[in-house]
This record gives sequence, structure tokens and C-alpha cells, in this order.
Amino acid sequence: MFETFEHTADLGLRIRATTQEQLLEDAGRGLFSMLVTNLEDVRCLQERTYRVEGVATDYLLFDWLNELLFTFESERLLLSEFHVVLDAEGLWATANGEPMDLARHRMEHEVKAITYHGLRVEKDAVGWFAELIVDI
Repeated sequence: MFETFEHTADLGLRIRATTQEQLLEDAGRGLFSMLVTNLEDVRCLQERTYRVEGVATDYLLFDWLNELLFTFESERLLLSEFHVVLDAEGLWATANGEPMDLARHRMEHEVKAITYHGLRVEKDAVGWFAELIVDI
């Protein structure tokens, strides 16, 4: 589960999940929900695979979202479905989506960068919680 929130001139993303893998998957969906208002209309026509190395949970989240943002910026590919597997060195993931089509996709924000400001990832008795700010 994710939600966005306003933060001065930026936009925040807050995620809660039962597992770290689900947290990373929901973070991907949350990022793309900032880009397009109708994420549910993004079809799974293309697949991308990712390998992100790192063991610190906060930096792993940061690097993962940076990879996804780079995919959007370089390929104009909107991603809507994610599958993440963690191992001792980081994560493996697949993401599915389709190229941006302004006739079908309602663009919301231009996300310029993922920031370290307010970045936190925590595990508690309920599961995992993360919060971060993106520059729009």
C-alpha cells in the first residue's frame, strides 16, 4: 500500500508493506502513480529486468527507484507491475508496462529526481515502512 503527500514544492511517497519485497514493488507503483493518474490503464506489453546491488535498505530503495525513473526518462516507458526478489547482494526485479501514449495516459507530475531528503526505511512489528521525497 502506498500514498503520496505534498511536501513544500516537492512530492512525498509513503509505503507500508508486510515484506521488504512488497515494499519495493509498491514503491515502484507509487513512483509511477506520481507520473500518471491512471496507472491502472497501463498495459503490460513490455518487460524490463533489473539488478540493483546493495544491502542498506534505504539506499536499495533509493537506487531501485532511480533505475525505474531512468527507464521512464530514457525510454518513456510507463511501468505498472513489479516483481522483486531479494538476495544477499541486493535485488532482482522484473517490471512490466508500455510506452507512454498521451492519448491514453493522463500525465500527472514530472518527477525530476529521487532525493535523499526524508528517506527512511524501517521494519517494525507490523512489517515495513518507507518514506521519501521526490523532486518535481
